[in-house]
Amino acid sequence: MEVDTEAGATNLTAEALKRKERLQKMRNLATGKTDGKKADENLPKPIFRSYRPKDESLMENSLEQKTAGDIEKKVEEQLELAKTPLTIEDIDISNLAPRKPDWDLKRDLSKKLEILERRTQKAIAELIRERLKENQEDIFQAVNVGSSIMPQSQEDDD
Repeated sequence: MEVDTEAGATNLTAEALKRKERLQKMRNLATGKTDGKKADENLPKPIFRSYRPKDESLMENSLEQKTAGDIEKKVEEQLELAKTPLTIEDIDISNLAPRKPDWDLKRDLSKKLEILERRTQKAIAELIRERLKENQEDIFQAVNVGSSIMPQSQEDDD
């Protein structure tokens, strides 16, 4: 079996050319070129808009309508205001008081104290209920004593 070297060489060169074309197409796609044109040429051109107002009353306020003299006057006014010393209002030192040394401890413990206060109130209520259950007959006396004390305490408040 003889291999035709000329036919094999032409076949290899044809395949190499095809591969080269495919690689070139892939490079063009990666860089954004298509058919020899750049990607920028394929995009629509941007439209630049003018933001100048069409209404003349609005144009009076625009920066373009102001003259350089007007701007210079305003800048000079601002510079003069900056030169004047600022007067700080007198602060009454007696109203300023430093924080107490334990303010941070009170802040940190306030939540825990709230929880303990609730538990204490529940415990007191439970103790009262237990005492009242022991002495059911004394309930009526306690109500009577409480009702008699209420009018006296209202008179004391007045």
